[in-house]
Amino acid sequence: MDKGSMDLDTDMTLSARLKIFKSSNFDPHSYVTEQCGATTEKEIRQICMHLVGLKKASAEEMRKSVYANYASFIRTSREISDLEGELVSLKNLLSSRANFIHAIADGVRVESLPVETDNLRDEDTLDFENKELTKYNKWLAQFMEKIQVLLAERRVDEALTALNEGECQIDEAKASRSLTPSALLLLQSSIMESRQKLGDQLAEATCQASTNGFELRSSVQAMKKLGDGPRAHTLLLKSHQQKLYRNMQALQPSSSSYGPAYSTALSHLVFSTIAQAANDSLSIFDDEPAFTSELVTWAVNQTLTFAQLIKKNVIASPAASGCLRIVAESAHICLGHCSLLEDRGLALCPTLLKFFRPYLEQALTANLKRIDLSTAAIAASDDWSLIYSPISGRSWGAPSVGSTGASYQKLSSSAHRLNTMIQELCEDIGSLEIMYLSEQALEGVLQSFNSYVTMMIHALPSSLETENLEGSARRIVKMAETEMQQIALLANGVLLADELLPRAAMKLLCSVNRSEDQSQRGPEQRELKRRLQRLVDQLRDGFCRQHALELIFTEDGGVRLSADMYISMDESKVDPEWFPSPIYQELFAKLTRIGSIASDMFVGRERFATLLLMRLTETVILWFSDDQNFWEEMEAGHRRLGPLGLQQFYLDMEFVILFASQGRYLSRNLHQVMKNIIARAIEAVQANNIDPYSVLPEDEWFADVAQIAIKMLLGQAAFDTDDRDNNSPTTSMSARSVSSVHSHGSQ
Repeated sequence: MDKGSMDLDTDMTLSARLKIFKSSNFDPHSYVTEQCGATTEKEIRQICMHLVGLKKASAEEMRKSVYANYASFIRTSREISDLEGELVSLKNLLSSRANFIHAIADGVRVESLPVETDNLRDEDTLDFENKELTKYNKWLAQFMEKIQVLLAERRVDEALTALNEGECQIDEAKASRSLTPSALLLLQSSIMESRQKLGDQLAEATCQASTNGFELRSSVQAMKKLGDGPRAHTLLLKSHQQKLYRNMQALQPSSSSYGPAYSTALSHLVFSTIAQAANDSLSIFDDEPAFTSELVTWAVNQTLTFAQLIKKNVIASPAASGCLRIVAESAHICLGHCSLLEDRGLALCPTLLKFFRPYLEQALTANLKRIDLSTAAIAASDDWSLIYSPISGRSWGAPSVGSTGASYQKLSSSAHRLNTMIQELCEDIGSLEIMYLSEQALEGVLQSFNSYVTMMIHALPSSLETENLEGSARRIVKMAETEMQQIALLANGVLLADELLPRAAMKLLCSVNRSEDQSQRGPEQRELKRRLQRLVDQLRDGFCRQHALELIFTEDGGVRLSADMYISMDESKVDPEWFPSPIYQELFAKLTRIGSIASDMFVGRERFATLLLMRLTETVILWFSDDQNFWEEMEAGHRRLGPLGLQQFYLDMEFVILFASQGRYLSRNLHQVMKNIIARAIEAVQANNIDPYSVLPEDEWFADVAQIAIKMLLGQAAFDTDDRDNNSPTTSMSARSVSSVHSHGSQ
């Protein structure tokens, strides 16, 4: 098959791709024969797919064109309808004028007859004509009397029948010339006058408040039969509108009425009236474009009037104050009633959505702001202790699924407030199933959680110094003074990001991808969790940075982890007692305490506790591994690192590696960094023309001393009698003596 003959280039415009089909000489059979004459099954399938794609694109283009030019279409339809009415009136006028001219012509013809002809008319002929005229006058009088009686008694069907009979009499009289032109003209004007009077009566009946639905349809149907269809259709819609407005006035909201209840009643009233008007229009006028366009325009106007009432009486004030629930519930009710009209061909939901959109967005924005303010107000007095939720969902109704789950989880009071309000927001927005609004709400939830994480970072004591240095504004938040309170901050973030907020956001993701199954929503869920986790990582990093600074620096700003602590060992004349440096003892003690607290708080989330310990250890080690001052003193200072300092440094690193390995939070990255640090320290000693391996003990010595130190620090060493307190300073000193003896023996 010649691929060039089949225009499969998707880069071409739709008009160019459809050009071949628009030609007046297009022959489907020749086209198929030309394209598929020698093609394989696979190529035929490609052609079919291409044609299906063109069909869909063409339908979409037509739909866009209809929407783009719909206002012009309605305006043109109205103009055509008005022109049709004017043409009918003009036709009737011309017919009357023609009859009048014929009557005059007949009179002239009679007067122009020769005098001899007049003399031939005898009295018998005159008597016969007088009898005929008398008979006609009598029939006309009876006919008009009958019409008047029928009109007076509003017997519409019989009046229509009588008028039709009169039209038939006119046609017969024209054909047989049984009536004089003047008599014919009189009959036509009488029937026309009666039709006009009947039409006015019917129009007046449609506007009466007492007219029921059956009478209305009968009157409109009769007007259509009279040839006044455009006026009849307009009056039909006007009658429904008047009835709707009367009922709406009786439904004025009171101060005690509940917003959604009023929305429900008004929605039912408005859209049931529109539905009834649509049914009446279609049953009487079918699908005539002019009448359908007028119906759609009328329905749109009624919908906008209805939306204005909902805005004024229900959603305007709540939207400004952030009461999203009332706004969302009212919009949901209105859209639900409106969607029922789609079966009748009236798609009015886009009109409502366009009107409600600013108020929904305003309510969403104000609600998110209210969440931030409410959470911040509680965080200002939050003691950061984990408790079960005091309430489950909204106190006024049934608990939500997300809130029910949170009631069995421990959070601080401010975290409970944040979760409850976000759960409610997601329920309200998710119920609307509006994609753009759900996307905005999802971003708002992430921003609210970001604000809350920032507040918890500010609750860490170290944030005070950071804020003072940066000079930035911060919200008032109660400090988390103890390690348990600080770990509770992490517990808040982890539980919210890992379970509660994703569960709430699922309501929004489902409304965004309503047509997709669970597996297809997986990427969105994973991306949401990644973004939440990145925020939790910021909180965890702030926690680790604070505790690392507490270890490395003293309260007066001095540095506890410096090169001098190792360099000075070779200058001292006192034999060292080999034990990990105090800062690493404190690091071990801190990690042990944090691990114990975290194991209680992160039940079922042990992985996060492990990552926390791993990150804290890395923060301390990476700090001095990247500290240029530390290594300049070690490597290029006037006082260099000696054998004893190297041995102590080696012991400290092996101690950290050992307890991190036993605690299962030694990462590969940290292990490699510490090995590199040890190698760098050895190279620093080698630069002083000292063989480090000749002065360093075997690796087993470092492992043994580190293990003894771990046991001592945990209170598990048993070097003395059983009745001695394992936690006493005496025990520690005894263990140090033993390790010292062991160290000398190894050397």
